[in-house]
Amino acid sequence: MRRWIGPDRISALPDDLLLLAVARLRCARLAARTSVLAHWWRGLWCRLGQIVFHDVPFGWLEAALGHVDNSAVSLLEICVPRQRMPSPDPAGVSSLLNAAARLAPEKLVFALPGHLNSSSIDVNLSCFQRATSIELDSRLLFLRVPAGIDFPALETLSLSGMVPDLDPLLSGCPRLRTLRLESIAVADDRDELRVNSASLHELVVDLSRNWTRHRHVNIVAPVLKQLTSSFVASNVTISVMAPMVEKVRWDCSYCTYDRASIVFGLWRLEQVTLQTAERQGQLEICARASSHASHSEGDTFAQEIEKHMIAEFSVLELHLIANGHVFGALMFHLLGVIQICRSMQRLKVILNRSQVKEECPFGCPCEPSYWRSQTISLSALEEVEINGFEGENHEFDLLKLVFKCAPLLKKMTVKLSRKASASTKIYNIFNAYSSVECNVYHNSREYTVWQALSTYS
Repeated sequence: MRRWIGPDRISALPDDLLLLAVARLRCARLAARTSVLAHWWRGLWCRLGQIVFHDVPFGWLEAALGHVDNSAVSLLEICVPRQRMPSPDPAGVSSLLNAAARLAPEKLVFALPGHLNSSSIDVNLSCFQRATSIELDSRLLFLRVPAGIDFPALETLSLSGMVPDLDPLLSGCPRLRTLRLESIAVADDRDELRVNSASLHELVVDLSRNWTRHRHVNIVAPVLKQLTSSFVASNVTISVMAPMVEKVRWDCSYCTYDRASIVFGLWRLEQVTLQTAERQGQLEICARASSHASHSEGDTFAQEIEKHMIAEFSVLELHLIANGHVFGALMFHLLGVIQICRSMQRLKVILNRSQVKEECPFGCPCEPSYWRSQTISLSALEEVEINGFEGENHEFDLLKLVFKCAPLLKKMTVKLSRKASASTKIYNIFNAYSSVECNVYHNSREYTVWQALSTYS
């Protein structure tokens, strides 16, 4: 029996509708295969406004771009998988970038995989006159910007890989609003990450996946509104000139096993985070006591933290992993930093204990004799909260010092640890400061001073 075949109504559709159907594939390679449907579909993909190559061998890409005859490409996306990428070839990569630039896309996404045990190659960045958004992701390229290359329409730039110097690139982007840098490394043994832009509104720097080689971080952005930074480093010089910044998330982690780790006595600095919200900013510091610290008593600890105070804050949150050691000396060393003294309105201390109770050996350097008689001016401090209070003698000494140094203190909250037992000693201390609202939490139950004195008397 002969099967009746009706007319080909799909191929009879206008080219504009056929292009919409092909564009739904979101892949130029699949779009090219539609030519097997009918001879008039052949070459239809070359007129697409969005050209996406996700699984095309590197050697075929330049020839494929040569077939595109659309002068109004809105998106050009090239993502080469590792198995489709040969050994790095500077001439081949440069030629491919030039072919991409000839299409003058409005948005460019260009991603090449890195190769293990492969040396990086230098590649000149081509000129993309119409591009408003560029995303370059490659761990094998040192991207250089030749003289005279600029990007007059560029508003969003994302870079992952290696850049010798950002200044030539950013100076050619007069309309740049958003810059994202991820896993950036510098060539020529340079040790500075410098971002200088008069138009930048948002900057994101994410170096959290690798130990940064940058010893200097220099940001000059007079109209910057939002700054997000995350990196792992030690002994970094930081300079941020962003007078109009409104929203900040600044996160620096420290390797506690590195010889250059930042220490104060037995305490090692683990993390510093500064973030600002609409109404207030918060500085968060995490430190851990370790018997393997170098016992340095210098000002390095406080100076390192001061580097990260790039925006105003009113809340200080301390995460202290005491491991059985005294933390009063460390706290007053930190609270004595001038900017903390003047700015801090609220102090929150979170004491994390080890599972196994440790005892300080005789003469342990965690408890120098001077800190109990230390006096600092906490002139702005209004509220204090301490979580994990165990009732040790040095903890009571710390409470007394805070009361003495904070004349405007309005509220003190102490949350006892599960192992701690409520005693009248803490309430007697609170009772001596009747002008301050004092509360104690024990086993999820709240006690005011007067309730506690009547309960435990």
